[in-house]
Amino acid sequence: MAKLDDIIDDFSLLDDWEDKYRYVIELGRELEPLSEDAHNEDNKVRGCASQVWLETSVHRDAANEPVLTFRGDSDAHIVRGLVRLVLALYSDKPAREIIDTDAMDLFRKLGLDSHLTPQRSNGVRSMVERIRSDARTALQAA
Repeated sequence: MAKLDDIIDDFSLLDDWEDKYRYVIELGRELEPLSEDAHNEDNKVRGCASQVWLETSVHRDAANEPVLTFRGDSDAHIVRGLVRLVLALYSDKPAREIIDTDAMDLFRKLGLDSHLTPQRSNGVRSMVERIRSDARTALQAA
């Protein structure tokens, strides 16, 4: 899967919103499919108009700090791409960094903030809040 810096570079080459929209859909195709078992109520993200599932795993780094890895899926093509963007930003990061990172900065930088419907923007916020909540939980368990 493309790294966040590569995604940002690719977006900078696209001038037209339609091209950016298609690229977001292409990003969604990079997501590893979640198992049917992972499409469950515990993994479901509340507050998204489309169905979104996030699977979280936590491991410890050399300093015994929690690092979170996320996998995700959605039933909508464009939302799968938005999930992919959020995962590129947050997955495999320390819990403290996750809590301190504002996903909307990325969406503004890419120009997506002004092109997403209010429902999709709320869905992104719901995904981010779920990820931050998982990070806070991992820190409390430390």
